[in-house]
Order: sequence, then C-alpha cells, then structure tokens
Amino acid sequence: MTDFRLETDRLVVRGWRDGDLLPFADMCADPRVMATLGPIMDRDETQALIGRLRAMQDRHGHTFWALERREDGRFLGFCGLVMGNAGLIEGKVEIGWRLSHDAWGQGYAREAAAASLDWGFANLDTDRIWAITTPGNIRSWGLMERLGLKRHPQLDFEHPNVADDSPLKQHITYSIARPVAD
Repeated sequence: MTDFRLETDRLVVRGWRDGDLLPFADMCADPRVMATLGPIMDRDETQALIGRLRAMQDRHGHTFWALERREDGRFLGFCGLVMGNAGLIEGKVEIGWRLSHDAWGQGYAREAAAASLDWGFANLDTDRIWAITTPGNIRSWGLMERLGLKRHPQLDFEHPNVADDSPLKQHITYSIARPVAD
C-alpha cells in the first residue's frame, strides 16, 4: 500500500515505494545508523524488511512508514507505528523511527514522531503508545522523553530476537497515554 500520506511542515510520512530500496539499503548499511539498532543489513535484508513493513501496513493499516523531506523529496528513513513484537509491548502499538545519519540533529525525527503519535491516537483504538530502545541509544530515548513518553524501568527486558552476547540485548521501555480531551 503506497497511498498512505501524512504531511508535516517539512516532511512527508508515506507508504513505501520501490524507489526507496536503494537509499534505505545505504542507510541500513551505515554503521553509524545501525550502531544501536542491530547488525548492518545488506540489500536483500533491507528489501525483506521493506516487504515486512508493507505487509504490516496491509494487515494493520499502519507501519513504520517511509519518510521524505518535502522540499526536495529526499528519502530520510522511516517513522511510524507497528504492533510491538517483543517483551511486554507485544501486541501493543509501538512507535519507532530510523533516520539517515546526515538527517540527525535537525528535528526531523521529532516532527515525524509527533505526527505519528497524533495520527495513532486519532485513528487507532489504543489508550497508550509504546516505545523500546537500548539503554545506549541516547538519541532515541532522549527523543522519547522530549515527546512526553515516560520510562517504565519495571518493564525493561532482554529482547528475545537479539543474540545473548550482544550489547543490544537489554531494552528499556517507554509509553505515552492518550491525551485527555479538553
């Protein structure tokens, strides 16, 4: 499904396109991007990931959507909502993002994540949206806190899909409640 589109001042959050493979594969092969996310991915692994994300969109009506800059259409990464598949957030709505290294520090992740949270609370039957990351991913958990997500130390866990000897095994858990209507 490529017709999903959510616009912010500077960004377009949209369904995946075939043309996203090459810039996304470059991003997933960048050790700076993948340092706190998992192993470097080759082109075939990246293509399989896009296939899984498209299938999530078809199945649930949401996914980690492609992210592009409005002014020039440049692919920046992804941001959006999936159904969590690990730890205590399994089956719950999870927000996540991954941006190319040269897009860091410009507020793109925050802008896309805020729009995704707004979309999620407006369109999904959930009272809370969750997020997970590794303790060392300071950029991600810092953004979670700036967005208003709260940490739940009692829900931290060892990610079942990460090798036991990996420094990325431990995960921390955050969530944000549906805003109260005025």
